[in-house]
Amino acid sequence: MQPDHDSIRAIKWHEDSLYLLDQRLLPQEEKYIKYDTAKNVAQAIQQMVVRGAPAIGITAAFGVVLAARTRIAESADQWSELIQEDIRILAASRPTAINLFWALEKMQHCILKTIDNKQENIIDVLLAQAKKIHQDDINANYTMGRLGAELLDANSGVLTHCNTGSLATGGFGTALGVIRHAWSDKRINHIFADETRPWWQGSRLTAWELVQDNIPVQLIVEGAAASLMQQNKVQWVIVGSDRIVANGDVANKIGTYSLAVNARHHRVKFMVVAPSSTVDMTINSGVDIPIESRGEDELFYAAGSRIAASGAGAWNPVFDVTPASLVDAIVTEKGVVLNPTPDKMQRMMDT
Repeated sequence: MQPDHDSIRAIKWHEDSLYLLDQRLLPQEEKYIKYDTAKNVAQAIQQMVVRGAPAIGITAAFGVVLAARTRIAESADQWSELIQEDIRILAASRPTAINLFWALEKMQHCILKTIDNKQENIIDVLLAQAKKIHQDDINANYTMGRLGAELLDANSGVLTHCNTGSLATGGFGTALGVIRHAWSDKRINHIFADETRPWWQGSRLTAWELVQDNIPVQLIVEGAAASLMQQNKVQWVIVGSDRIVANGDVANKIGTYSLAVNARHHRVKFMVVAPSSTVDMTINSGVDIPIESRGEDELFYAAGSRIAASGAGAWNPVFDVTPASLVDAIVTEKGVVLNPTPDKMQRMMDT
């Protein structure tokens, strides 16, 4: 059964094409763009038409389907070799989100299986796998929403960062899925979202999603977070993640680390919500997570107008790493890890 407050889908497969809701235009315009090639899908990921670790992985999976269709038309005998270039292009689109590589590995395995089994309906098999990745993500989000909501006491105030809802996932959301579920359960009485510079995902995307689903939200500038906590307006900070490693360190949108430090000082609980596909047990510590940096212009401009002084430089990392010692709970569809350690993370992944 579909939970309440769940009306948005940013990724759609329709009549043999992929459609993505252009998140760069929200909230002023709702526009879906049609994609028919893997190269264009990779560009959509890189150019932030679609963003959010789970959504990037799902999009890349459908990109492999489009690539297979093109390569089979080129050569029915060599398509599986030719498609490797498309997979490399998709993998290079964003470096930090582990879900991208996880989804591409799933699709690679599916390709090998079609070859080993000498299947003729290759596109159908790959499309079924991509659709399964999409639906599995939605199902995982429903589970995480319930598990995370159960950690909240009644009448809680929460603060969230960046966008972790249907726009960032297959649907419903990770951290925003917990918030949606907890709102339906009447466990939350106030929801705050910070603006999330420089792409304004909080003010443009998170606020838009919640308004669409009739959930009240108040925006704050990122610099107001500590004051919000000091005034006891929130009991939880709830965020998503682009990569969680074996010791429980968390890579997420830049500014997450600051929220975790402020939360610990003010005795506010800190929850990270992400599917198990976000967990990278091959990396022991957050210091080894590759952190993407983007161009200076993202800081210099807003809505096409320059807001920074000419001649200034900029440092624009997209993500930061929050150490496990500042995390109270990691929620995946496999279960909840309180005060994460390497042993607890391993036990959760083994379930």
